Parts: sequence; C-alpha cells; structure tokens
Amino acid sequence: MGSTAGTGALSHIRICDFTGQLAGAGATRWMASFGAEIIRIEDPTNEGRWDILRGSPPFKDERRGAEFGSGFNNHNVEKLGITLNLRTERGKELLRELVPLCDAVTDNFAAGVLDRLGFGYGDLCQLRDDIIYVSNSGFGATGPYAGYKSWGPIAQAVSGLTHESGLPGEAPAGWGYSYMDHTGGYYMAIAILMALFHRQQTGQGQWVDLSCTEAGATLHGAGLLDWSVNGRSRRGPGLPNSIRSSSPVMAPHGVFKCRGDDNWVAIACRDHSDWEALRSVLDVDVPELAQERFASLDGRIQHQDDLDARLAEWCESRVRFDIARDLQAVGVPASAVLRPAERIDGDAATQAWGLWPAVEHPAMGGVRVDGQPVHFSKTDWSIEHGGPTLGQHNGYVLGELLGLSDPEIDQLHQDGVI
Repeated sequence: MGSTAGTGALSHIRICDFTGQLAGAGATRWMASFGAEIIRIEDPTNEGRWDILRGSPPFKDERRGAEFGSGFNNHNVEKLGITLNLRTERGKELLRELVPLCDAVTDNFAAGVLDRLGFGYGDLCQLRDDIIYVSNSGFGATGPYAGYKSWGPIAQAVSGLTHESGLPGEAPAGWGYSYMDHTGGYYMAIAILMALFHRQQTGQGQWVDLSCTEAGATLHGAGLLDWSVNGRSRRGPGLPNSIRSSSPVMAPHGVFKCRGDDNWVAIACRDHSDWEALRSVLDVDVPELAQERFASLDGRIQHQDDLDARLAEWCESRVRFDIARDLQAVGVPASAVLRPAERIDGDAATQAWGLWPAVEHPAMGGVRVDGQPVHFSKTDWSIEHGGPTLGQHNGYVLGELLGLSDPEIDQLHQDGVI
C-alpha cells in the first residue's frame, strides 16, 4: 500500500502524525477511515517503544514483537507509517520538507516535546504559515499542571471519574478500561476537523491545545450538576448503587439478575403506561404488584427497594432473552445485558452494521478491528488495511512525496536516519 488518497470525504487532507496509544491515534484513525492520508512518524531506534501498544497483548497467535500488538493495529488502520530519527539533523531536515506538504501536525506527547525537538507551533508556522497544530496531552500545554505527565488511570483519577465509579461506602473502583483515551481521541478528532473548517473559511491555521483530563471531566454530567446545585456527592449515603438508575426518575429502572451465571436484564418503566404493561406480564407470578402502594410513581419510588426485590426474584428464575422478548412485546423497554463476545459474533444488528471489519495486516495477516459507529449515505468510511509496520511507507513518503532516489533512501537506512 502506498498513498491512501482516494474518494473519501477527507481524501484531500494530509496529516503529519506523531500520535500514539489511543488518545491521539484514535483521533487520526477517524480521519484515516474517511480517506485522509495520515503519515505516522515513528523513531527507528526504539522499535516502537514510544507506542507501547506496538508490542503489547492481545496477540493474534504465538508471534511477539513490535509488529504484532493488536491494539496498535486496531488504532492505526488505514494509516501510512514512516521512521525518522529526529535526534539527527538529517532527520529534522526531512521533517522540515514534509511539514509544508501537510495540512496539520498532530501529537499526544507530553507538553513541550515537539518544542524541544525544534518543531513547536512557532517553528511549524515558519515551514507553512497556515499549518494546523493539534496537541493532546494529559493536562494541556498551559496552566499549573502543564508540566505533568499522565497515563490513562491518572487522567481518570484527576478528572474525578475514578471517585464517581465506586459503590457507596466502598473504595473507588475506577472505570477499568481507559475511557479517557476514547474521550480524548473523539474530542481531538472534532478539534482537527473544526480547525480545518476554520482554515477553509479564513485561510488561517492555528494551534489547538487539548487536555485529556479536562475532556474526562466533561463526562460527569448530572454528577457535576448535583454537586453544584445540591452540594451532594454521587457516592453519598442513601444514593442508589450501580444496578439502579435514578435519572430520570422511573421505577422500576435498573438491571436485574437472571437465570444462569452472571446473566442480567435491563428494564425501564418510563411512565404509567409502561407500568401497567409490565404488570400485565407479571400479574400472575407477582400479584403483589397490584398493591395500592405501587400504583403511582411516587409510591413506587417510596417503596423501590421492595419493588426491585420482587422484580429481581421474578427475573432470577428466567432467561434474560425471554424476559426482554416478553416485555418488549407489550411495549416496555427491556434488553438482555450482552457480553462483548455476544455483540461481536452473536448480534445480527451489529453484524449488519459492519462494526468489526476484517483487515489485512502486513505481518499478522487477516485480523478484525473496530469499525466506525456511523454510516454516511454519500461518503462512508472504509477500513481495509491494517496498521503500518515500522517504516513500511518510507519508500512512498520519502521517494514519491519528497523526491529522494532509492540510493538516497538506502543511505538514510545505513546512517540510522530512517
């Protein structure tokens, strides 16, 4: 594979990309899937250790090394990859030649890394006066935390989300997988597109500075509102645990244990009509639901513990899919709680969407990756090629774009520049 340029919505865009892991690479992944030419820059001397996902599990098979990390492949599909040793003057010269051919430069290094290499925003503007520079770090490039370095769990903790995740009276649990990386990547993708749109309208480039910690703080939603208005923590005494939702106010409104090992069903009664429909399914088995205390929403909220206990007892002897089917049949929102594997391999709607396409990776062979959860009627995304191996596209970028001859490229290899 050489150039990815084609007919995609963003096929006219080229980005010089220093992003890694997911917080940054996830942003340019969006761009690449819609046709942008993403040229990922890596250091040839550290075998991909800047992006530890290159050689980290999960693996497809017994092979290990910088070309076999499935996470790296997933986050870098449809991108080009080159190596440049920016500790050499020749490596810096090549980057200075490449930047003017690009619409944007992106990174998620700690603040100041590109500045120290001689490629801060001011330096980039000297190479192309309308360049767009989008930096995404744990704490942003300005402010009292600008000098701090971060990792997913750290950004999550500082954002406040870790504290929100635990059950009342127990230690904060954290959110498990690093949702800060996802959120930072989504915001960064939007930022790149907004800056490109601004330049299209005005001809002006700009520096966009993003903080993953602040991006995470925006996920608090009702928790921030509850504190600012009521001074109340989401983990205070008397607040619901994680299997019951309290916003908006409904009852029953939660997740209930079903027959089998770790099987659950989600049920939501939005209004009196849903409640009556739920009762029509449960009346024979749970006649207590006809009691006057459950007749109104206020009554069900007041006696919600007892209501949930009776509904949980009914659910526990039944198959989650059967419960969901019977309640859906009368108009009550309900769904079996699905495992990831069930979504990938057992859910017809997900398969029809094409959410996990197969790609061909140069080293791993055929593998499945994340698709995009959107479809465009005119300019849809396309994901066919796996992430690049180290320096895979040196020939195309240095040869076709920068005009170097094959002997010159061979000499760069020998000199440790690429």
